[in-house]
Amino acid sequence: MNAHRKQIAVWLLIVAAMIFLMVVLGGTTRLTRSGLSIVEWRLFEGTLPPLTEAHWQELFELYKKTPEYQKINVGMDLAGFEKIFWLEYLHRLWGRLIFFVALVPLLWFLWRGRIEKKLIPRMVAVPLLVALNGVLGWFMVASGLVDIPRVSPYRLTAHLGLAVAIYAYILWMGLNLLTDRPAGGAPPELRRFAHVVTMLVFLMILTGGFVAGTKAGFAFNTFPLMNGRFFPEGMYAMQPFWTNLFENIATVQFNHRLLAYLLCLLIPLFWWQVTRADLPHRARRAAHLLLGWLVVQVGLGVATLVHVVPVSLGAAHQAGALVLFSLALHSLHTLRASRGA
Repeated sequence: MNAHRKQIAVWLLIVAAMIFLMVVLGGTTRLTRSGLSIVEWRLFEGTLPPLTEAHWQELFELYKKTPEYQKINVGMDLAGFEKIFWLEYLHRLWGRLIFFVALVPLLWFLWRGRIEKKLIPRMVAVPLLVALNGVLGWFMVASGLVDIPRVSPYRLTAHLGLAVAIYAYILWMGLNLLTDRPAGGAPPELRRFAHVVTMLVFLMILTGGFVAGTKAGFAFNTFPLMNGRFFPEGMYAMQPFWTNLFENIATVQFNHRLLAYLLCLLIPLFWWQVTRADLPHRARRAAHLLLGWLVVQVGLGVATLVHVVPVSLGAAHQAGALVLFSLALHSLHTLRASRGA
């Protein structure tokens, strides 16, 4: 393997790992209601935390003007504000650090001429995409500073979805650079099956974004039925009809469950087909890992639901979803026809 390709791959995988942590940190920020504690987007000034009592008081006074303080946290003291501030501050600081790690090594690789010409546009896209999601993150936060003390579920899901898509893009390029080109690939129908599984996991993550954005996880906290019914009461009570898919907590949670049930059927079937095919050991091992983690993720999801979304389980479930997505991508990668970058 070309040493330069390996260096670039390591850089990409580090960025991907940082984005993985960012997604989990973002989920924790949301679960602790910390995300609306910083009401301004100061790109450079915001890098430093408050260093004086006067600065703390200034930020707290700005927070007091938000709907979240006035409708939920009214009466909160400065000590309480500091607790929620630090998690959101860490979330934003980590985002800045991701951009720095995505940009600076890239400039060095470009300066040293270590990136193949055909790969330059793909690599330049990495810091640009990271920056774009930072802007989208502020667009999301801004939606919770006007009238309603929560962010828009549409913007939240867009922010989450773009983060996961960027993660997949970077992870895939890193795997490409680390893997040699094989003599042949898996049967086309098996590769198509792997694509379907991967896209369904991604779609399940998006439905999880709407579950989080509408706080649907705090309702129907029973399993396997939803308050004694497979089809919960009030599933299509909203008008116009399409809003039920994104704003009706009964429908939103049902759709998330339905995708989980579908994956519980498809992933074992995919695993069975991979193990029966004449494929390299790494492809079978990837399918084993995918099937095994599906069991873990379903367990985390059920536990999160029946315990009414404690922060620890909620964050673990979000992390587990990204692990499942990563394993689906890895399994797809082992089956593709060409492992060139």
